[in-house]
Amino acid sequence: MMSGLKKIPLSVRIAGLIACVMILAALFATLIAPTNPLDLASFSLSDSELPPFWSEGSDPRFLLGTDNQGRDVLSAILYGARVSIFIGGGAVFVAATLGIVLGLIAGFFGGKIDALIMRVGDVILSFPTILLALLVAGIARAVIPDGSGPTYAPIILIGAIAIHEWVQYARTVRAATMVEAQKDYVKAVRVIGLPKTRILLVHILPNVMSPVLVIATINLAGAVLTEATLSFLGVGMPPTYPSLGTLIRIGNEFVFSGIWWIALFPAGTLVILVLSVNIVGDWLRDRFNPKLRGQR
Repeated sequence: MMSGLKKIPLSVRIAGLIACVMILAALFATLIAPTNPLDLASFSLSDSELPPFWSEGSDPRFLLGTDNQGRDVLSAILYGARVSIFIGGGAVFVAATLGIVLGLIAGFFGGKIDALIMRVGDVILSFPTILLALLVAGIARAVIPDGSGPTYAPIILIGAIAIHEWVQYARTVRAATMVEAQKDYVKAVRVIGLPKTRILLVHILPNVMSPVLVIATINLAGAVLTEATLSFLGVGMPPTYPSLGTLIRIGNEFVFSGIWWIALFPAGTLVILVLSVNIVGDWLRDRFNPKLRGQR
C-alpha cells in the first residue's frame, strides 16, 4: 500500500488530502462550527461586520469575522460548503445515473434508439451549461410556488445542473458498451439466452465504470462551481440557507466598503475546493487513459 502511495505525485496527494479535509469538515459542520448560522437566535446585529481575529476591533469569538447580519463567517462557510457539496454531488449522481442508463441502452441496442438519444444529447450540448441551468431553474421556480425556499431550491439546482452533464456520461458509456458488446464473453451469454437486462447490468456495466468514475470526479468540481455561479447570480440558494455562492454574492455588496472578509473567505474556500478536486480528477484521467499516460 505504501509503495502504491509513493507512485502518486506529491501534488495529487496534497490536493486529495485537502479535498478530503474540506469535504469532511463540511459534512460535520454541525459539530465543528462555533455557531449555527441558520439559527436566527445564534447571532446579533450588534456583532455585525466584525473583522477577522488578527485585525483591530475584532472579537475572539469570531475567527474570520462576521457578516452584515452578525453571522460568524467561519460557521457560514462550513454550512455553505456542505450545501454546495451536497448539490454538486447530487447533480453528479443524477447525471451519472441518467447518463449510464441511456448510454447502455444506446450502445447495446443501437439503431433508432441510439440515434434518438444521441440527437437529444447534441441539442442539449448546443446550450451553454449556465444558460441551460438558468433556463431550467427559472421554469422550475415558476412552476413550483416555493421554488426559492430551502426545501425545493436544492432539488431544482441539482436538476438544472444534471440536465446538461448527463450527455458526457451517456457518450462515454455508449462508446464503451459498443466495444464490450462485440467481445466474446457478451456473445457467449447472448447465445445462452440470458435476459438483455442481466447482460447489461451484470456483464457490461462493471466493465464500463472506470471512465465514468473519472468523469464524475472531474465533474464534481464543475458542478460545485456551477452551483456557486447560479447562487451568485441570485437563482440559487436563499440567503437564509446559504451556499458558498450565496455567501460570495452577499459579501460582494460590501467589498468596496472595506468589509472584504465577507466575500474573500468564501471565495477562497471555493477556489481551494475546486482546485483540489480538479487536480485529483486530472490525475485519475491520466492514470486510466493509456494514451495520456504514455505522453507524460
